[in-house]
Amino acid sequence: MMCTQTKICGAFTILLAPCFVVACGAGESRWAGITTDSAGVTIVLNTDVGIWAPGEEWTLEDDLRIGAVDGSPEYQFGQVAQIAVDSKGRIFVLDGQAQHIQVYSPDGVYEQTIGARGGGPGELQAGLALLMGPGDTLLVPDGQNLRFNRYAPDGSSAGSVKMDLEDGSPRAFKTTASGVIAEQIRPVWVPSLPDIENPEDAIVLLANDGTVTDTLMTFSLGASMSSRAVTLFAPEPAWDITDNLQLLFGINDDYRITLYSDGQPNRIITKPFERQPIREADEEAIKSEVRRRWTHVGASAGAISRQLNRMQFADYFPAFNVIEAGPNGTTWVQHIPPLSELSEVELASIVVRGDFGGPDWDVFDAQGRFLGVVTMPPDFTLKLFRDDRIYGVWRDELDVQYVLRLRIVGDLGLGAT
Repeated sequence: MMCTQTKICGAFTILLAPCFVVACGAGESRWAGITTDSAGVTIVLNTDVGIWAPGEEWTLEDDLRIGAVDGSPEYQFGQVAQIAVDSKGRIFVLDGQAQHIQVYSPDGVYEQTIGARGGGPGELQAGLALLMGPGDTLLVPDGQNLRFNRYAPDGSSAGSVKMDLEDGSPRAFKTTASGVIAEQIRPVWVPSLPDIENPEDAIVLLANDGTVTDTLMTFSLGASMSSRAVTLFAPEPAWDITDNLQLLFGINDDYRITLYSDGQPNRIITKPFERQPIREADEEAIKSEVRRRWTHVGASAGAISRQLNRMQFADYFPAFNVIEAGPNGTTWVQHIPPLSELSEVELASIVVRGDFGGPDWDVFDAQGRFLGVVTMPPDFTLKLFRDDRIYGVWRDELDVQYVLRLRIVGDLGLGAT
């Protein structure tokens, strides 16, 4: 059981005792990094050179696309908020605009719509996530109705449970293929009260009704909470939970990802990176796009000015965007491209998505060794892995959204060594 609470309040400082990896296979003989050990924690020091030889790199191919510009409304999406997949391979899509869930067969054929906008039984006002629990039961947290809606495998409403915000408000959710649900929560700040100094987030496990059953980790970002400003690119936690209930965790001001087993650090993965300063031109590029979009929707000059005045920027770009647990024990880490490298169209796209992650992902094997880089399609946002399939949202040149399933092509055995 992962019931040991781990507190992280600063840099994880350990004495490194180098011990070089013994080459015992083709992949290992090509790996240019070293491992060290301290108090039972393995530290994997990667270089920029991956294990994959030419021709061994994993690539991605389109496996299924759901969506349409016009035609049947069952194949159109207003805003794809989340995707879930059940044990039969059926695809569930939470539409954040319509506030309902559309269900498709593994081949992409529409089957049914679950829920509707509203406050009645089974209805949603602000669905935050789509969580597939044990036995293909569905759990949907609703941030406006302040409850967890539950749905049976056939799509019928199975009641709801009040969302308890006493310990914190939801920041992120993750699920495993077996139906384990984890949530990141953050203390609730009330505008009439003083700032919260050094607030602590927690990553917890949830039962199928949304109640907390265990705390995996608490951590502090060393900042205060208020509503006076929004700081873009400030250090943020990135995490995921693996199918065998290990926790991948890192704060993205450094390229350092820790694997926790039973609440204790087991392995640390590092990779060199050069901190890129956020320049005035980068800040103005984002502000210009935000100004353009707010003007397009009819916001007043005063409202736009107030929003821009609240917008602040960190000094440096993060080391990475998000962490995902991939197939065969692999770890996937998303790059953040410098804004100066983006075209106006690309910049507009990431501002719309609210996601500054790029298409390139570093992939590490089950031992934490750098395999190489996999490039996702442009304008694609990854939502989840299931075996060798990747599910996500793709936007076309008209900003029309599609659910896209990709298949990983390559020898996945290289990721398990």
